[in-house]
Amino acid sequence: MEWFEAVLLGLIQGLTEFLPISSSGHLEIGKVLLGVETQDDLLFTTMVHAATVLSTVVVFRRQIWDLLKGFFCGLKDWKIARDESGKRFLVCNDQTDYLLKIVLSMLPVMVVGLFFKDSVESLFGSIRVVGGALIVTAVLLFFSDYASRPGRKSIFPANEYRNGISYWQAFAVGLGQAFAVVPGLSRSGTTISTGLICGVRREVMAQFSFLMVLVPILGETFLEVIGGEFGASSVGSLALALGFVSAFLSGLFACKVMIALVKKAKLGWFALYCLIAAACIFIFA
Repeated sequence: MEWFEAVLLGLIQGLTEFLPISSSGHLEIGKVLLGVETQDDLLFTTMVHAATVLSTVVVFRRQIWDLLKGFFCGLKDWKIARDESGKRFLVCNDQTDYLLKIVLSMLPVMVVGLFFKDSVESLFGSIRVVGGALIVTAVLLFFSDYASRPGRKSIFPANEYRNGISYWQAFAVGLGQAFAVVPGLSRSGTTISTGLICGVRREVMAQFSFLMVLVPILGETFLEVIGGEFGASSVGSLALALGFVSAFLSGLFACKVMIALVKKAKLGWFALYCLIAAACIFIFA
């Protein structure tokens, strides 16, 4: 991989990670257009994903700091109580409650990573898999946009949950993230759509979707580092570094833009783009 190819692919990753159009799918498309051998670049893919996660940390640094500070400061106040029906529940502060929901949402994708990693990696390199997954992404975006229209009755009961999201909603969003490991199935699009369909408000879902991915991707990067994947990769250190920087800088921009879009704009426009991209893949691939 040449240095300019790494910069271009990093730019694609950073711009598409937070937009609901599948960064992994667009990386595969970019590799095909540039003639990059995809089977040797799983480390590169992981590194540029880590770069966009780092941009998420920068954008949400205050929220992350408040969550961690509130969690550790509130440990002493944890206790088990009973409601009127005698059912036990954990009493904790808002920050702890939010972090526990993030942890719950990460469990499905951790199961996929531990037991189905080889099966998932075999899907990378197939441009037709990307095309089919982009169609699924488009359907999800169209449906979630329709289901979350102002004034429209939600499929699920409208309850005011703590921090704007319940534990079952967090787990449902986590299931969406687990399926989004397929290249072409947008992680942000799938998780945000799942949350909106389950009745989570747009402004709540925008932040939760971006924070829930931090630990899984950083954990995957760490495992590849200690597993010696850097030494086994055919991608040069310069290409890895330039791709990382390119993805980080473009990710900073895209993250801020996507937060505003989720709160206000219609996701149907992104669905239309995904359909057009899928059509181009099946016509020209």
